Amino acid sequence: MDFHDALAYAKEQNRLLTKRYGLEEDRMRILAQTVKLSEEVGELANEVLASQGLQRHEKLAATEKGNVAKEMADVVFVTMLLADTFGVDLEEALSEKIETIKIRRA
Repeated sequence: MDFHDALAYAKEQNRLLTKRYGLEEDRMRILAQTVKLSEEVGELANEVLASQGLQRHEKLAATEKGNVAKEMADVVFVTMLLADTFGVDLEEALSEKIETIKIRRA
């Protein structure tokens, strides 16, 4: 799946999740998605720590290899949902950001 297809899928899922959870009001959907994004970033941080052996032994024993990639995907997907809710063209925003970085590094 390429980035454009992933964005289209996120847009469709955003509509389905809006109906499923009764989040028709943008303000409530934005709040819910922001909290979800925070949760996913926390889970990613936990997996990064575990991958480096920087967790308690009990947590390390329960950690599966390869979860870092899954948690990264979760963060990206929830970001796509939030971008859709805000009406942000994520492809354009990323292109602009990359150009800004290139100029800064030149």
